[in-house]
Amino acid sequence: MYLDFFQLKEFPFSITPDPKYLYLAAGYRSAFEHLRYGITHRRGFIELTGEVGCGKSTLCRAVLEHLGGEIRSALIVNPCLNGLQLLRAILLDFGLHAPRQDRLSLVQTLNAFLLEQSAGGFCVALIIDEAQDLPRRTLEEVRLLSNLETAREKLIQIVLSGQPELAERLAEPALRQLRQRITVRCHVPPMAVPEIGGYIVHRLRTAGAGAELQFTDEAVGRVARYSHGVPRLINALCDYALMAAFAAGTFTVTDACVARAEAQLEGRPE
Repeated sequence: MYLDFFQLKEFPFSITPDPKYLYLAAGYRSAFEHLRYGITHRRGFIELTGEVGCGKSTLCRAVLEHLGGEIRSALIVNPCLNGLQLLRAILLDFGLHAPRQDRLSLVQTLNAFLLEQSAGGFCVALIIDEAQDLPRRTLEEVRLLSNLETAREKLIQIVLSGQPELAERLAEPALRQLRQRITVRCHVPPMAVPEIGGYIVHRLRTAGAGAELQFTDEAVGRVARYSHGVPRLINALCDYALMAAFAAGTFTVTDACVARAEAQLEGRPE
């Protein structure tokens, strides 16, 4: 498509959570530092919330990449699991094999792994995405994992990442024991209007674009109005806008290009 025309190495507005595309707008920088602090200082439970499409998964992956060799991590992206299924998924992501598949054997295998990593100076993090959809009994299983500890530190740092409904769920009286164990809370807000232009430029340059490929101020303004600062919507709109610019044979993405992109996204006649 437009990659060769714009001399890009890859699509700049893909919606996959690639850490190198993370743009540390103010709210994202704050959340990044909270996550890094919570994991490296072994605070146990960390709550990360944000609206759909605000980049929580990208943020988590960026923190893990930043920590690099200091950390061992597992990522659970399917929240529709019961407690036993969750334990099995955690062990699978860590590359562990329990001698049996009952809860006791799974927990013992995980605990042995955590003790081994702690002795080697490594931090272990478990990130559970879309945590607002976890069944209550599974959340209780997650709480029990925090009992895996030594006299000095938590052996596993658990990031519960989800939509704002996660905070509402954790406020339920039945989950008060879990809520009391959360020591770090952070929220990813939509980007402010002045940050959106920088976000677009960052993604273009990361994908290999030269200075000649640019969005006009009017185009950025239209992107901001349509997306309300949500990265997933920005990406979808900008991708279509680049296609419109490619079709017009120009390196300048104009307000008209973004207007055509809006029409395509919404299935309206251009």
